[in-house]
Amino acid sequence: MDTKLQQLKDTFEMLPDWEERYRFIIDLGRKLEPLPETAYRDENKVRGCMSQVWLIADEAGDGEQIRFLGDSDAHIVRGLIAVLLMIYSDKSPQEIVDTDIQAIFEELALEQHITANRRNGLHSMVEAIRQLGARRLDASTN
Repeated sequence: MDTKLQQLKDTFEMLPDWEERYRFIIDLGRKLEPLPETAYRDENKVRGCMSQVWLIADEAGDGEQIRFLGDSDAHIVRGLIAVLLMIYSDKSPQEIVDTDIQAIFEELALEQHITANRRNGLHSMVEAIRQLGARRLDASTN
């Protein structure tokens, strides 16, 4: 397990209940790096989310890794984006595609504590990230 994910898991375990975990998730969202104004375009919008969500991918480090940025008009969703960025950012396209997100969500007990609409939106965001990773993987092998 990578360092950011382990820190997230450790923090979740330290917090006494889900009310505190929600506060933590919202706080993570407040700390998201802002998107450039040009990113708020229709092609960067994630479909399937009740809130408005934008995700973009950029090269990180040596150019072999992908760094994700995201934003939403809803506080809790911004926090969920921050959680996903901790899981997926600064990884290679292959690592992104290979990430067992269900196992991570189970470890964090995340899905059973969010509404069905947020769960659907979360899965839409995961799918968008996986597609960005898969496209980069395809481009690098062709």
